[in-house]
Amino acid sequence: MILGYCTNIHPAETWEETLTALKTHVLAVRDLLLDSGDQPTNRRYPIGLRLSAIAAEELLSEDHLPRFIDWLEREQCYVFTINGFPYGSFHGTRVKEKVFQPDWTDPKRVLYTKHLFKIAAALTGNGPDCSVSTLPGSHKSFDADQSKIITNLVEMAYFIEDLSQKHQIDLHLGLEPEPLGHFENTNETLQFFEDLHTVGKTPDIISKRIGLNYDTCHFAIEFDDAAASLDAISAAGIRLSKIHLSNALRIDPQNPEAIEAIRSYNEPTYFHQVIAADRDRDIHRFPDLPDFLQFAENNPRNNFTEARIHFHIPLDSTPAAPLDSTHSHVAETLAWCQKHPAACQHFEIETYTWGVLPENLQRPIEQQIAAEYHWVLEKLRHPDQ
Repeated sequence: MILGYCTNIHPAETWEETLTALKTHVLAVRDLLLDSGDQPTNRRYPIGLRLSAIAAEELLSEDHLPRFIDWLEREQCYVFTINGFPYGSFHGTRVKEKVFQPDWTDPKRVLYTKHLFKIAAALTGNGPDCSVSTLPGSHKSFDADQSKIITNLVEMAYFIEDLSQKHQIDLHLGLEPEPLGHFENTNETLQFFEDLHTVGKTPDIISKRIGLNYDTCHFAIEFDDAAASLDAISAAGIRLSKIHLSNALRIDPQNPEAIEAIRSYNEPTYFHQVIAADRDRDIHRFPDLPDFLQFAENNPRNNFTEARIHFHIPLDSTPAAPLDSTHSHVAETLAWCQKHPAACQHFEIETYTWGVLPENLQRPIEQQIAAEYHWVLEKLRHPDQ
């Protein structure tokens, strides 16, 4: 098992900005983990790297990549996974649906992802495999042509296979379901991969190179049971490329204090989709938090029993009542993985919302990340606590 954190928490769009974040924040986190004993002194430190399209192109130019490889060697670090979901700016601007653009119908997405795999393949001295995560094809509001998505993913599978054979490294792409994504929950994921696996002359290559990035925040929002979902995904022959560890918010929609408390999380940068369950356990989807808040104002006597909000909350700090989090889904996911240790090797803490968290949840960023590491490791050591 490899545990890292995703550097998408640090604002950086160019390669220079990305490398600066690595030299400052990432090494500071590593040092905190070394001091606490959570990072063994005799092991290289694993980095979950986020690269924008601009940063990836710059890293492949001039002598940036060889110099980066040298830096990793000097600092006793290695890259085990790359986040290729956000193509462009991810901080300090309105992201929302733009994080799904370009989608997998667009050649720009294909080229960007190929760049990421060229970088991953060049880092062959860092370990036996490397994963790249990406969006779940498209966003539902784009009404994307699934046949184009699959055609491009099949092309990508053969590209990854060629690189893997050439560099003798196991490279794999993980599609990351998200609320209102082209596929977002367990059932839609199973159907999409069934369609994907039936295309191509060699479906074994597709299933080996294209897998799933299981995000515990996203699947919890869908009210999917972690063990049942992972059992179904595994039984369908879908590779677990990576597991993202993060919590979502959850509230009692019947509690006016909870509705009022959730307003402090209504910020304009990211999508905060809401899914609510009623007394019959039917679910109702809201594209963004403002849509849910407007519904709650107009329907104070709704029959919802629980609502879950796409707002990544640090793993170790549940917000104060009347708010709550989906921490149990993370715990259940880790427990399932301990029972199936060969199912997935890449685990990444992904609480990218540090810059927009309410002040009462703010800590120095390195301390937050180190505390999340410790929470995960303690949960693995003592799963019943």
